[in-house]
Parts: sequence; structure tokens; C-alpha cells
Amino acid sequence: MNKLFSPYSILCFFFGVSLYSCQSPESSTLNILLVITDDQGWGDLSFHGNELIETPQLDAFAAQSIVFDRFYVSPVCAPTRASVLTGRYHIATGTTWVTHRKEVMREEEVTIAEILKENGYKTGLFGKWHQGKQFPHDPIGQGFDEFYGFTEGHINNYFDTKLTHNFQEVETKGYLPDVLTEKTIAFMETDGPFFAMLSFNTPHSPFQVPDQYFDKYKAKGLNDLDASVYGMVENIDNNLGRLMEFLDQSGKLEQTIVIFMTDNGPNGIRYNGEMKGKKADLDEGGVRVPFFLKVPGLSPKVIKEWAGHIDILPTILDILNLKPPIEVEMHGRSLTPLIQNSKDWEDRYFFTHHVIRDFDTIPGAVRNQQYLLTMKGKEKALFDLTQDPGQKFNLISDFQEIANALESKYMDWFLEMTEDGVEPPLIQVGHAKVPHVYLPAPDGKLHGNVTFKGQMGWANDWFVGFQSDQDKVAWELLVVEDAEYEIFAEMTNSKPVTIQLSINTDSWSSKISDMNLAVDVPSPDRVDRSEVYEKNWPLVPLGKKRFDKGNVLLTLSLNEDQITALEIKSLILQKINP
Repeated sequence: MNKLFSPYSILCFFFGVSLYSCQSPESSTLNILLVITDDQGWGDLSFHGNELIETPQLDAFAAQSIVFDRFYVSPVCAPTRASVLTGRYHIATGTTWVTHRKEVMREEEVTIAEILKENGYKTGLFGKWHQGKQFPHDPIGQGFDEFYGFTEGHINNYFDTKLTHNFQEVETKGYLPDVLTEKTIAFMETDGPFFAMLSFNTPHSPFQVPDQYFDKYKAKGLNDLDASVYGMVENIDNNLGRLMEFLDQSGKLEQTIVIFMTDNGPNGIRYNGEMKGKKADLDEGGVRVPFFLKVPGLSPKVIKEWAGHIDILPTILDILNLKPPIEVEMHGRSLTPLIQNSKDWEDRYFFTHHVIRDFDTIPGAVRNQQYLLTMKGKEKALFDLTQDPGQKFNLISDFQEIANALESKYMDWFLEMTEDGVEPPLIQVGHAKVPHVYLPAPDGKLHGNVTFKGQMGWANDWFVGFQSDQDKVAWELLVVEDAEYEIFAEMTNSKPVTIQLSINTDSWSSKISDMNLAVDVPSPDRVDRSEVYEKNWPLVPLGKKRFDKGNVLLTLSLNEDQITALEIKSLILQKINP
């Protein structure tokens, strides 16, 4: 890790004092607050020219920060978060998509939380995780001392919802972004250096927002969707103001690095600076996002050279004068030379990969400061971003050699990133300190007529379509130590039903004599959602079993052909005598 500067040495430089006469403060004096929002696009703040939205706190923060004008992330959320956490391209971490365990990051990946924790920091994550639900792929297993949030890609309700606090479910009161902000502030109040990651759930769907925000933007003539999104963003803006006010009044502002960013392009067609594309697109509008970095002692500036999510961890470590573990290969680069106006900065390439359910070489893209090559199916396009940032003119027929060279670099990168494969890690069972293991439907495999209620199997979905004993669902497990569990199902059945379960070749039947029905939870959506709605599910016991160390296939099916409306939300393994 190069050590070109520390915040204190740069401050000395700005005041004309020799760097060699300055004694740098201990790196532990600098706290870190990283704020990341969900589905907020580059254009979803007034600082970038949006005349409809009002974000005074974000605008003020940007004016005090180092602004990276061309900052790139991945097209969707879990891949971006994997790169933020590790400084590595997401494919190399095991994270390739957003559901069906393709969002899970391998446990051997070294995260920013783990590195900082080893260097005396308290680490806390508040809000969305989206890198794996079960330990050690959850926040606690990946270096966070405290986790208060949700592990899935999205949560179903934003008012008075249920969250996870470390390993326990807790009920909350109020609007979720406000609750997360309060918990983050409480975490930052404690003594000692901290790393706080506040991962807002908004403006991701479902589109739920308090009246005061929604009504304001409806009065401006916006439709319900845009009024919801802009209202959610203004709430984020207010909460950023609360965070900065706390840091200022507590005297911690001048000891805290603060970062604000978003995880991908906007989740809809709206103002985005005339860029092409939105969330899930490889184009500029899908991956270029706001990135504001405020470092004590450093003056605000705008940097035009591109940077990306893989650069965040190397940059933070450089600022703190910390080295990454020797075994960690980071794909990003410290941005400190750009902050210093160094003339030695060399252009490089930024690679993007996207999954449309099934993993393949493409869709993919590669960029540098001037060119962008996108590859979508059989369609390839080359753009000169310095002359055509809106991607209006495909130059590939005139500059085929450049396109070929960029494609070759992409393919070399892709092969390197997939050397360890892309299969998701197995769900781990048997860890001593973990009281229960959740096996949600999207983490399982379906067979026969079984489908997902919401078709795609996004977060919070459940299994339906059981008709015969050939209709099965299964979870692939790795039992790390022998353990005994009582097995429960979150399920609904319209009449008595006998369920067949098996752990490898050990099978048993569980007769459910009573009717169990999930109850709808009121959802104050402003716009009809495409995801499933929330329900309160009955918890039905299915027996107690020993899980022996090794690979296990846990399977559930009907005992025989039965006409019943059986629906399975998840299995829960509750440890006996933990």
C-alpha cells in the first residue's frame, strides 16, 4: 500500500509547511461514516441539476467534499456492495447477482470491517446487507461487531417493521430510514474509533414514504412513482443532515471521514443528466452515481478522472495509513494521487458484468477515460464519452480496432475474475454461537411443479405449486459441526397435510392436522408493487433431528399426491441446547 499522504500531511501541505516537519496523528483518530442508498440515481439530487427535487443537505455536503464526477458502480445492488466491502470486482468475491444465493459473498473474502476491526475499530452496519443471510456470510461473520438491519435484497414494509439485531429479530417503530439513522447515531456516540456503514433501504421499492414528503411532490405535479421516489430521497437528505449535525455537535466531525454514495442507477425513467440507461443497464445511466468524500483537513474539489467502487477500500486504507492483509488482492487503486493533483495518475480500465438470471460471459462493458464498449447479446457498441456522454453515436464501425482491443481486455479480465468459479457457497449449519438458521425459499432449489409466488423468486418470496410427491424443494447445506435442531416451517395449508422431509437418506413424515393460514400485513404502498406482499406466517414444528458434520441435502415434499394449498416461506432450524 503506498503511503503518499495522510490527512494531516495534506493539511500541512496546504498551509505551506514541510511534510517532514509534520507529525501525523494516530490513524485511530479518524472515524469513518459510509452512507450508501438503494436505487438512487445520479440525477436524484438537486446538486446534479434536478430542478424538481430538493436536497439541501446533500448539496451542502457535496459543496464541502471531494466530488468524483465520474464514479462507477455495478448495475445492481449486491455486486456493488461486494466491491465496496472488499475493493475487488464482485465476480471474484462470489457475488454475481441479487437472489438465489448469487448475492452471497464467500466467507474468505476480507472486508473493510474485518480490516478496521483488526486495527482497533468498532464496526457497525445499519440497514441493508444483501451478501448472504446465514453466518458466516452475514454481517457478523464478515467483520461487523453490530448489525441492525435486514440481510435480504429488500424488505417488505418500511413502517413499524421487523429487523435483525445481530442474531435476534426485533420490532421497530417509525419510518425505517429514520430508525436506521437513530441507531447509527447511537453507535457513533460511543468511545473509540468507529466504522459505521449506514445502508439505507430507500428509494428502492416498495414505494412507501410519509405523507409530508409524498404530498409535497404530488403538489409539484409528479406522478405517484416519482413523488414517492423524490419524497424518499428528501427523507434521506434530512437524515444526512441529522448525521452531520450529530458529528458537529459531538465534536467528532473533524475526526470523521464521511462518504455518501449510491449503489446503482435509478430504479425508473426520470431525470438522470441525459445519460442513457437506468438500474440494471451497463450504460452510463445504470452505473454512474454520486460519490462525495469529506476528509478532515482536505479542501473541496471536483475530480474529473473516473473512479469506482473498487477504489473505496484502498483509498480509506491509504488515508488511515493502514496496509491491507498480504493475502488480499485488491482490484481498485487508492485515489489519493488524484486528490493531491498528482501528475503521475495513469488511466486504466473499469469492467462491468451483469447477470440476467443465468450467468454468462456477457452482458458486459469496459470503460476508460475516453471510451465505453458495451456488449449485450449480439449487440456491441462503442462510444466516445469525452465527446458523447449521452451515448448517442455508436462508433464501432469506424473504430473497430479500438473495439476489438477493449473486448479482448474484457475477456482477459473475465477469465481472471472467474478462476475460482461462480457457484454460490453452501449454507452453513452447526456454528456454536448461532442459535438458529433461516432457510428462505429463494435460497432453495425447486423441482416439479413448484414455483415461486412472485415468479422470479426475489427476496421474501415463497414456494407454491405442490401437487404430488414429485414436487420438491431442497436446501444444500454444509454442517460444520454436529448439531441438533428443531425444524420449523413458515407455511400455510388449507387442509390437513402430511409433509415428507429428508436429511440425505434419513426421511420422516410430519402430519399437520390443523389448518394454518398466513395473514396479510397492511402495506401502505403508493404504487402497486411487483414483489410479493408481506404476510405473518404461522410457525409449524416439523420434528427434531441431528445434523451430522458434512454436506447435507435437506428436502421437503408432500408425502403423497394431495389437493391442498401448501405454501412454504422458509424452514427455520432452532438449535437444541445451544
